[in-house]
Amino acid sequence: MTDETDRWLRLNRENWDDRVRVHAQSAFYDLPGFRAGAEPLRPVEVAEVGDVTGLRLLHLQCHMGQDTLAWARRGARVTGVDFSSSAIDVARALADEVGLADRARFVVSDVYEAPAALDGEGFDVVYTGGGALVWLPDLTRWARVVASSLAVGGFLYLAEFHPLSDVLAEDGSRLEFDYFDGRPEEVDYPHTYTDGPPLTKTASVQWRHQLGEVVTALASAGLRIDFLRERPSTLFQRYPSLMRGPAGEYTFPAGRPRVPLMYALRATRDRPAG
Repeated sequence: MTDETDRWLRLNRENWDDRVRVHAQSAFYDLPGFRAGAEPLRPVEVAEVGDVTGLRLLHLQCHMGQDTLAWARRGARVTGVDFSSSAIDVARALADEVGLADRARFVVSDVYEAPAALDGEGFDVVYTGGGALVWLPDLTRWARVVASSLAVGGFLYLAEFHPLSDVLAEDGSRLEFDYFDGRPEEVDYPHTYTDGPPLTKTASVQWRHQLGEVVTALASAGLRIDFLRERPSTLFQRYPSLMRGPAGEYTFPAGRPRVPLMYALRATRDRPAG
């Protein structure tokens, strides 16, 4: 690890440790609702992943564990990995509170170190949710971690914000950023994306990844792409013009030209490594 990479990792870990303090009390994450049985997974994700009863599922970048535990509620044996020890503390407590500690474990680890932290265990499903990839500088290395974490016949399911949504201006009306600029972007912003008080650790580093970069990294790691589905809706009001639909997702008004706001990808490991 270079000194610069180590600095990026330190800044982002401090930033996310601090976010946990805010997120755990936020209406956005609604931990009381989850404890009462609320479902954080979107119906389309549940349908595309399919029945997970009895499967071993690894959630990379699991944050506070609601999505991870939602898969456990659906019958999977789950492992959540996150580099924030504060987030993992919340996830472990949440598993105890909702009676899933026997079906869920949570491990503190950077994504790239996950295979070693998990002793090379193979999983039937690797799941990664929205907003994860922008925190990773090297998708080729990430894809190798995914492939090495899958048992033969297992698959990755990735639900992510579409990279096109990152190049539009704040009002969504025009292009403002270069889609092909993959340089690290250092951000110093006093708030997280949820409701709640300001952060104290405000600096972070993010990377824009082209959609082709994601697909190529996974294919190069030996995975077969089963599908790539782009969607015109997203999880929050990214632009003022987006309208909330009956299912709670946000999309452009009827009759307006649209761009994809999210995508879902499934990729399978058909053969052993090497």
